[in-house]
Amino acid sequence: MLQPENQSKKYESLFSEIDSGRTKIPMFQRDFVWTKEQTAQLIDSIIKGYPIGTFIIWKTHEELRAMRNIGNINLPEIPKGDAAYYVLDGQQRITSLYAVRKGAVFNKEGQVIDYKQLSINLDVNPDVDDQVVTIEPPSDARYISVYTLLNGTVTEFAQNYPDHLEKIDMYRKRLTGYDFSTIIIPDYPIDFACEVFTRINTSGTELTLFEIMVAKTYDPESGFDLANEYKQLIEGGNEKGLKDADYDTIPPSTILQCVSAYYFNQIRRKDILKVSRDDFIAAWDWVKAGIFSAVDYLRSKLRVTVSQLLPYNALLIPFTYFFVKNFDQKPNVKQEQLLNQYFWWVSLSNRYSSGLENKVAQDLVRIDEILKGNAPSYRGEEIQLTLDDIRWKWFSTSDSFCKAMLCLFTYSTPHSFDRNSPITLDNSWLKSTNSKNYHHFFPRSYLKKHDVPDWKANSILNITIVDDHLNKNKIRSKPPSEYMSEFMDENPEIEETMKTHLIDSLDDYGVWVDDFEKFIDMRGKRVIEEIQKRLQ
Repeated sequence: MLQPENQSKKYESLFSEIDSGRTKIPMFQRDFVWTKEQTAQLIDSIIKGYPIGTFIIWKTHEELRAMRNIGNINLPEIPKGDAAYYVLDGQQRITSLYAVRKGAVFNKEGQVIDYKQLSINLDVNPDVDDQVVTIEPPSDARYISVYTLLNGTVTEFAQNYPDHLEKIDMYRKRLTGYDFSTIIIPDYPIDFACEVFTRINTSGTELTLFEIMVAKTYDPESGFDLANEYKQLIEGGNEKGLKDADYDTIPPSTILQCVSAYYFNQIRRKDILKVSRDDFIAAWDWVKAGIFSAVDYLRSKLRVTVSQLLPYNALLIPFTYFFVKNFDQKPNVKQEQLLNQYFWWVSLSNRYSSGLENKVAQDLVRIDEILKGNAPSYRGEEIQLTLDDIRWKWFSTSDSFCKAMLCLFTYSTPHSFDRNSPITLDNSWLKSTNSKNYHHFFPRSYLKKHDVPDWKANSILNITIVDDHLNKNKIRSKPPSEYMSEFMDENPEIEETMKTHLIDSLDDYGVWVDDFEKFIDMRGKRVIEEIQKRLQ
């Protein structure tokens, strides 16, 4: 990389390059947020000769997503063949100064903000008084707007300000003659340039990889804008979206990893950044179709009907990879069996809790074998769960193993205790451990009264999924024998209902005598049976 170049730019030079389209303000998902008060203080500082900081500018032939207008002022495109100069540090300052120079008008949430109103009080001394620049014309003094000062002619000044020509000339020279300190960083790779941006702009808040890729893949000619594409992928609109399938919690990082897996069989940051704009755009429709097919498969075949139940968002990567590489064809019987086995192996093994990038790369090799119809090897990584492993497993919706268990519980389409009707699942009520839809079959408050410690009461094996109103209005802290007797009167098919919750017999499971330990053991054995079937 070349060393940064220190340059000094005059006012006209700095802003003529914006007018020509060469200097751009990149859109790393951060809007122009400065107030007129801040802008007035900035101009006042320039008039007084105070330092206002350095502009750091990245010179590159990369074409990033950039601001297309400042208020009502449209900005030109970069001239063909020219390098672009992206402002990495000083975006708010340069936008403010340009808005004043052009007399820009902003409409923010219905409020009109007119930068032509910023004015200089001609009746005060700039070298003595605190601030000579006001956000609107003063009512009790002679003034000139900063816009008029910068854009007016000598004739206009002579006609309208005959008694203040000397002072106007001084202000104009101070503004247009100010030496703006700039540092040019030439031809940095985009990830290094964005690292510079992150360090100097966000006060320790990292610029996300998605924000970088939004800027990098923006293509004005084709109209491709990753920020809009991701929004449409999630929310739909004219087309279907993941929200329609209750998979709207998939983060943008996972989507980027799906694209990288398609090209490189790797999902590391450096691999994602290697994807060129043209390659990313070329792959987008294929990968998006693969994501939809993967979601359809997870919902229909594995019955993971909402994304909040996924043990890992990253599970979407190998499944998307399968469908993209399989040319969006449905898996055959053998492939389906192997995909299902793979899902449960990952979900129950805490596999992606660490070393995600390397493990996904290894698993893409396994998916390649499944594509060929061959069983991948899990040698040395087999899962051997026993009842002791899960009996007192603490229930938490942030725990991947617990989410895998919830997937197991929802596979049989759990039915409502009182009506024997399927329970509707959606992401809105599956996020929190204390959601009223997660029901402790033996209520924790009931167990507490009988001196059962909470580390036992909150066992994942004590969790069932119920309608919200049952927990609030009917179950509360009653013992199972009591509230299940009431449901038996309402629901003559109660025994069949409970089988959808992996509770095969209310009698054998100790429900009628409120035997908590027996319930945990019996349900645990039933769960182990289901797990073993899926891992074979």
